[in-house]
Amino acid sequence: MPQPALLIIDMQMGMTWPSAAVRNNLDAEKNIECLLAQWRKASAPIVHVHHRSRTPGSPFYPDQPGIDVQPAFAPIDGEQVVTKQVPDAFTGTGLADLLQKIEITSLVIVGVSTNNSVEATARTAGNLGFNTYVIADACFAFAKTDFDGLPRTAQEVHAMSLANLHGEYAMVIHAAEALALIGKQEQ
Repeated sequence: MPQPALLIIDMQMGMTWPSAAVRNNLDAEKNIECLLAQWRKASAPIVHVHHRSRTPGSPFYPDQPGIDVQPAFAPIDGEQVVTKQVPDAFTGTGLADLLQKIEITSLVIVGVSTNNSVEATARTAGNLGFNTYVIADACFAFAKTDFDGLPRTAQEVHAMSLANLHGEYAMVIHAAEALALIGKQEQ
C-alpha cells in the first residue's frame, strides 16, 4: 500500500504579514515542519500547493513578495509543486492526475486557511475517493464575520470548518496521529 502524500497548502509569505488578521493555532507552522521532516525522512510523497492569485491586491498576486514560499516550507528536489489560482488545489491544476500517476490513494492535508483552501481541497479529495486526512493542529484560520453579521473568532471559524469536513469528506486528526500513517511515532 503506497504511503499517503502530504499536501502543504499556501504556506507562502503573504500569510505571515501583519495585515493577515487575527488567527488561531500559533503552533501550526511548527507542526507542519515536523510532519514535513518526517515525510522527508520516510521518503514519502510530498506535494506543495502554492497560490497564484488572479486578484490584484491579494497577497498571492504575482511579482510581489507575498507569493514567495516561506523558507521552512520550500520544496526540495523530488517534491511535487502544484500552482493553483482558486482555493481548491484540484481545480485546473492536474493534481488528481499527478496523484493517480504516482498511485496515491491517501492524502494528509495541512496549511492555510482551514476554511478556505484547506476545506475546498479536502472536499474535492473526499469526493474523488481519496482517503483524506486534515490535520487540525497543522492548519489555521482567521477571524471572520459570519453571514448574519456576527464576528467569529479564528478558533470558531477553524472548528466549524473542521466539523464540516470530519466524517463527510475527510477524517480530522492531529499531527501525532498523522505520523502513524507513515509508520512514525512522535517521540
